[in-house]
Amino acid sequence: MKALTICQPYAEMILQGEKTTENRTWPTLYRGPLAIHAGKSRAWLEADDERERPGMVFGAIVATATLVGCVRVEDLTDAQKTSDHHAHGPWCWLLADVERLTRPSYCRGFQGLWEWRG
Repeated sequence: MKALTICQPYAEMILQGEKTTENRTWPTLYRGPLAIHAGKSRAWLEADDERERPGMVFGAIVATATLVGCVRVEDLTDAQKTSDHHAHGPWCWLLADVERLTRPSYCRGFQGLWEWRG
């Protein structure tokens, strides 16, 4: 299965349904099942993130989703551009059908799309 490493707290926001768009600097033609890997880095965390989102996992596959589209930020609908979707681009990867794994699958993440053989 294709996998994508996403830094926390953004991976957790996807799991909680708060974030339906993953922002990337590059597009992909891939559509289909996608494993969500929560990266090990804490560089994107703000002071209260770990307290506000207890149980965040680092360095593991935490969910599966379906990548249903990849569009430039300027091609999103007005509804998709709201801050609720966290769409900033320049490329917006549109996610659907997110399902949290019952147990995280700890593994090393990689840049770009990569193969997870969990």
